Formats: sequence, C-alpha cells, structure tokens
Amino acid sequence: MAKVHPFHSIHTHGLIRVGACTPCASVGDTIANAEATIALAKDGHKQGADLLVFPELSLTSYAIDDLHLQTAQHHATEAALAAVAAATAKLRPVLVVGAALPRNGRLYNCAVVIARGRILGVVPKVFLPNYREYYEKRWFASGAGITAPCHITVAGQTAPFGTDLLFAATDLEHFVFHAEICEDFWAPTPPSTMGALAGALICCNLSASNIVVGKARERALLCAAQSARAVCAYVFSAAGPGESTTDLAWDGQAMVHELGETLAESSRFGRAPCLLLADVDAERIEQERMRVGTFNDAARLADDPEKRFRRVSFEHKPDFGDIGLLRDTRRFPFVPNTPEKLDADCYEAFNIQVEGLLKRFQAAHAERLVIGVSGGLDSTHALIVAAKAMDRLGVPRDRILAFTMPGFATSDHTKGNAWALMRALGVDGDEIDIRPAAHQMLADMGHPFADGAPTYDVTFENVQAGLRTDYLFRLANQRGGLVVGTGDLSELALGWCTYGVGDQMSHYAVNAGVPKTLIQFLIRWCIRDRQYDSETDQILEAILATEISPELVPAGADGAIQSTEARIGPYALNDFFLHYVVRHGMAPSKIAFLALHAWRDASTGRWPRDVPLSARVAYDLPTIALWLEKFLVRFFATSQFKRSAIPNGPKVSSGGALSPRGDWRAPSDGTARVWLEELARGLPQ
Repeated sequence: MAKVHPFHSIHTHGLIRVGACTPCASVGDTIANAEATIALAKDGHKQGADLLVFPELSLTSYAIDDLHLQTAQHHATEAALAAVAAATAKLRPVLVVGAALPRNGRLYNCAVVIARGRILGVVPKVFLPNYREYYEKRWFASGAGITAPCHITVAGQTAPFGTDLLFAATDLEHFVFHAEICEDFWAPTPPSTMGALAGALICCNLSASNIVVGKARERALLCAAQSARAVCAYVFSAAGPGESTTDLAWDGQAMVHELGETLAESSRFGRAPCLLLADVDAERIEQERMRVGTFNDAARLADDPEKRFRRVSFEHKPDFGDIGLLRDTRRFPFVPNTPEKLDADCYEAFNIQVEGLLKRFQAAHAERLVIGVSGGLDSTHALIVAAKAMDRLGVPRDRILAFTMPGFATSDHTKGNAWALMRALGVDGDEIDIRPAAHQMLADMGHPFADGAPTYDVTFENVQAGLRTDYLFRLANQRGGLVVGTGDLSELALGWCTYGVGDQMSHYAVNAGVPKTLIQFLIRWCIRDRQYDSETDQILEAILATEISPELVPAGADGAIQSTEARIGPYALNDFFLHYVVRHGMAPSKIAFLALHAWRDASTGRWPRDVPLSARVAYDLPTIALWLEKFLVRFFATSQFKRSAIPNGPKVSSGGALSPRGDWRAPSDGTARVWLEELARGLPQ
C-alpha cells in the first residue's frame, strides 16, 4: 500500500478522534459488560478512534444497589478489568471505563484508563449524589483529597490512583485528557475545571445518569457550558439499555462538545450498542487558551493546578494515516448551517449594523446620510441598513442622499438596479456621471487612456474609485451629511479597496465587520423576514443574482465583464481562509486540510438554506492551494496598511473583525513568508 502523505492525517493537524460509547449494559453481569466493552473497543479501533469513553460503572453495572458491597462482585469486576486490558492490548484506542474498586477499606466509583493493555491510572469520583433517587454514599467513598503518591493495585497491575491525574500521549502533542464521573460535573466546582487549568484539552465524563423528563436538555447544557467555560472538548457518555429498571430508566445519551459547540450527539433510547465518534480539534483548543487571558488568570488564581497534577504518560503510536474527518466543517464559517440559527444570527447582525449607524448619525449631529449606490451587493446592503436606521429614528428616508455614479464600465443593468432600489426605498436619489472628471484627471496626468489608448491599469481603476469617494465627502460637506461606507470585511482582508480617497474611507464603515458571504445571507434574510415591501424585495433578488464586479474596466471584445472572483478568488474560499486565520490563528496547511474536507464534494454535507443550487460547487486541493497562497500574500504582505487606517464600524461576528482598535493588530510592513513556507512544506507535492 502506498504511503499516505501526512497532510491527509487528522493527527498532523492537531485533531484527536474521540468516541462516547453506550454498550448494552447488564444488571451486574461483569462478563457480559466486559464483552460489550471489548466489542466497542474493536469497533473503535477499526474506525481510527484515539479515545473511547464508557458510562459510569460500565464494567460493574450501576443500578445494583447493595450488590456493590459484595466481595464476589468486587472479584468479578477485577476479572472483567483484566479481560478488557488483555483483549485490547493491541488496539489503538485508549479506553476510559467505569468500575467500582475497593481500596484501603473503602469502595470507590472509578474511571479506569487503559492503553494497549496497560492500566494507566484510576480516578475516583469526588461528588457522590445522595438525594432523591440517589444513595451513592451508602456504598462509595468520595475521592476528594486523594492525590499523589496514592496508587492502587488492580487486575495484576499497579497504577496511580487519585483525582490529580492527567493522561498525556508522548508522541501526539495535543492528546491530553482528564476524567470525571457523572455528578462531578453537576457540582458548582467540577473537577474537570481544575483538570483543564492543569493542561487537559479533552475532558471525559463517565455517567450513569438515569433519565427523567427534561434531563437530556440539562446534560447538553452542562456539557456545552463546561466545554466553553473550561476551554476544552467534553466527551459525555450515559448508561443505556440493560441497566436495572426497578425504579429508574436509562436513555444512553452520548455527546461530544468543543468550546461550547456540539460536535456530535447520539440518538437516545436505542436497543443496540452505540459508538459516537467525532474529531475534536485539540490544537484549536490550545490556541483559544492562548488568546483568552482569562484562562491563564484563572489558573494563576487557583495556584497553578499543573503543579499539583500528576501527568501519566503513554505511547499512543499514531500511524498518521488518512482516516477521513469526522467533523462538520462548515463551508461558510461566518454563516450558521441550521435555519433557526441562520435567522437568529441574521437578525442580530442586521440590527448590530442598524444600531451602529443610528448611534453614529446621532452623535455626529448629521442632517443626512450620504451613500454611493452601485447596484452591487455591498452598497445595496449598506443602503437598506441606512433606511432601517432612519425608520427607527423616525426620520424620513429622503434624508438619505444616495448617488449612483456611473464610470467607464458601469452597465445599464447595475445602474438600473441602483435607481430602482433608490426609488423603491424612497431615498433622495441622484446621479453624477464621473466620466468627464475622470477623463480630465487622466489627461492632466498624461495617462494614455486620455489619448484613446485602452490602457486599463490600476491608475485607470483608482481614478474612478477615488473620484466617487471624493464626490461623496464633498457632498457631505455641502449638505451636512455623514458618508456611509459600503466596503465589507472580505475586501478589507484582501485589500480589495482603494486606499485613502477611495472606497477604503468613509465617516462610518457600516459593513466593515460583515464578510461578503454573510452579506448575501443578510439580504436574503431581509427578503424572507419582510423587512421591506415587495417591490424592494424584487430588486434585492435581482441584485443578488448579479455577478460580483467592480465595474472599473470595460467589457472585453467577447463581452465578458470584469470579474472580482476571477481576480482574487471565490469569496466563499476567501472567507473560509479569513475565519481560520483571524479567529483561530491556524497554520495554512491545516486551513487547506479543513477546506478540502469542507469543499471537495458539493453533494455531501449541509448547505445553509439560502445557497442556490447553482452556487453549490466543489473545490479540489490544487484550487484551494492556489487561492490560499494568493490570500496569504494579500492578507499578510500587501494590505495591512489599509486596515491600519480604517474608519469606525461595528464588529458583527465572533469570527472576528479587522479594526486595529479591535480584534486584529499587525504591522503594515509585515511579510507573508512564514505562512507561505508553512503551506509549501505541509502540502503534498
């Protein structure tokens, strides 16, 4: 078999495949429990799992009441542990199984960690529920305070015992995990909090957790909250079918969360064993901790838990093979995939923009808003935001001075859409033909175009862009107005804007926090939510269907218009790159890996509902690499000076903004070399 390039392995990029296991349980039949554990371990091995988490007391059984205190049961549990260790000695996954183990005259409810047949350590449960249907203090002792140098001998092996254990692979940098048990994470101070502060990137919860109405929502809430607050991944497995139903029932809920997001969730009340797998991005978690100083402050205030934890090392032996990616990597990371989240986020984004512009209009004591309207996406969106701001203030829309300013390449189609939109919204519309002024400026400069030569260089383009902005500022001076910027976040990232007296500048950049892909969804949301009348909606639909173009260079002999995306790359890819560079600081090769899995097959995965079928395209690795390289050059080497001098504008997305007063600070004279070299090293040649 040909050797797979490391680029295609999740382990190269800091991802760990975890599994939450729900075996068919029993009422104290440890042999059956061991067999069920071994079967799921073998299944996990075949599917490339690194870590498998089983329910609480999965080998012993949970709901056996006073049978927990029977010596025969203790011996049977130890035999089951020995059987599992022996049967999984050659398997890849690290197992975290549940067992009741006696030690020093006490019985503990434990998480037992097994790697390739070796018992790495045993973690006792700290918080024992003893209320309502729970009687755990009748049988078990709390592990509170049990730390180094405590050990336990079980199944013929001696291993560290205590609540101060972290487990870390010596040959896979980000594979570091902690284990707690059921009630532990219902407590106000979950042990996993200290485990995370000590360095665990993945926290595991072995839970029995009988089901009552509404409890599944509570578990999901706690898992999401703990993964967000402790800045970690959280793997949860609850007991399923087979436990005693004398007084309780079990649903087998399994979940994997990462930084507050649900990566995977099982169905419940199944009759068959369940192995829920997901690839957690442990490197992303580590990056997030570096970015959030509060995490380090919490560790310091807790007297640096890493000083008190024992780090149990093991050799994981990853083969860096291609096992795919078990993770929903959104093609549009700035846009939710689910309809309900999409509508909620669009509502918030739109109103952030409206409120931002509204406040600036009031603070500036302006009489009017001044805006250039091209008939393209950005100016359209800025105009409808401005209209809504005026509505909210109770100010007539004709206090918006909207100008269409045709140049040498302006099409009748876009100009017609601009005029139709201005009329439909009831703003004060006007037109200024910039061609005479542009021709005069080019002539004054001695530019060949003024003498009839079709020289369409950057000077030719920027003369037009600059004149439009110059007119808007002077009109604002003349009429007591505030110039509304229309350029978006994607254009700022790519430097696709004319600096100074150009579309980079305005009095308030209302779109500066919104990427191009999100703007399209926001306009569609406005249509769907009936923010405007039906006439306006029809014009918005026509604008959405228009190809993105700066319209600065006349169409060629073949009639083809100037295409923005042909020049700088698809906005869908550029926004994908932007999100992972700015929000997560990921290496280019990892961004390419994620982009490949997100975009290589247009027929699979969820698309946000507003993406038309014609836009559901696929990109292969060479295409992704081509545009990623261009993005890196534009973002890191050639356009920061434009971002360092941008006007005010509201941050909209948690994915980040590019204001030097906000999320992004970088030198204007930086280089892209580090990122380009990393990309070249990391990609298959």
